Amino acid sequence: MSNSLRESSVYCVEREGEIETEEKRANFLQVRYSSLPLSIGTGYTMSVTRSLFNIVGILIRKLRSQRVTDNIDPMYTIILFYKYITIEDPEKERDEQRELCERHGLTGRLIVANEGINGTLEGREPDIKKYIQALTEDERFSDIDFKTSKGTGGAFPKLSVKVRSEIVSSRLGSGVNPQEDTGTKIDPDELHRWYEEGRDFTVIDMRNDYEFVSGHFHNSVDPGMRNFRDLPEKAKELEHLKDKTVVTVCTGGVRCEKASAYLKSQGFSKVHQLKGGLHRYIEKYPAAHFKGGLYVFDGRVVMETAPDQEREVVGKCQFCGVNTEKYADDDSVTPSRQILCCDSCFQDQGNLRRNKESRKQTSA
Repeated sequence: MSNSLRESSVYCVEREGEIETEEKRANFLQVRYSSLPLSIGTGYTMSVTRSLFNIVGILIRKLRSQRVTDNIDPMYTIILFYKYITIEDPEKERDEQRELCERHGLTGRLIVANEGINGTLEGREPDIKKYIQALTEDERFSDIDFKTSKGTGGAFPKLSVKVRSEIVSSRLGSGVNPQEDTGTKIDPDELHRWYEEGRDFTVIDMRNDYEFVSGHFHNSVDPGMRNFRDLPEKAKELEHLKDKTVVTVCTGGVRCEKASAYLKSQGFSKVHQLKGGLHRYIEKYPAAHFKGGLYVFDGRVVMETAPDQEREVVGKCQFCGVNTEKYADDDSVTPSRQILCCDSCFQDQGNLRRNKESRKQTSA
């Protein structure tokens, strides 16, 4: 191999290690490419050819258009899951979960509380399957609904497993217990049928307001919450819906399950919740009544909900109004807030940053 070609190959290997931030991935690449031949001849094998094509492929993906979903790596899977169930010893469960995740090289965030478990994890597909198999062998978690999506190999900077007072912070009090009473669950098929039939109902989106702006159901209501703890105050503004059919929705189900229980405790009489959350509906009905992209609390920021040519971009830049799905952290206010901002306006603003790893997971 010529010096220039050799240097190009070494550069590509270094760039790939830089792109794939996960330490495990970097080690894998170091072993994979350590045997690249230094001369072209009869010993130049098909396996090396495939390796070079893989290097080029990664560089091409980085240089493509700046759509937020261009960094997907099919070797990785992200799972989103939760379950409301009494856990007698959260500290012990935390330690067991951390050991299980570390054993399979997973990254992400997992919260354990007396009221249950809530997590978003990323790993190579075989390792994710092993984690799911191990977790569901515990009868407490045998019926968990795991939502899966394509990962990036760097959606999370590390693994975090913590004990909290709630699996999604709400401060609604002990009177709201999703294990005892929640809204009537409807699956994606039924909700889709309601839309198609033109039934009289209102979707209430229980996510944060900055999640709502990049994608939401047609004609849904955004209560305007900065975080889930705002629900008691925002619910007062929804009292005109107390005797109407309402459907609570959120990303994976954990918020809308607790929110539906709270609305019922406040006298809402016809409360439903979307089983499996937006994630399950989008899987079944891409580019249907959910418009835009799905905000997620990881490095992807916005999850692809349908092929690019079919997906409508509904988010609008905070400054110029152009359609965009790109988020920025706005440090001009305290606490910092997330806003939609196109590339052009991002360059013009002085208090914005696109720092994905600074984002904390607050819901699922």
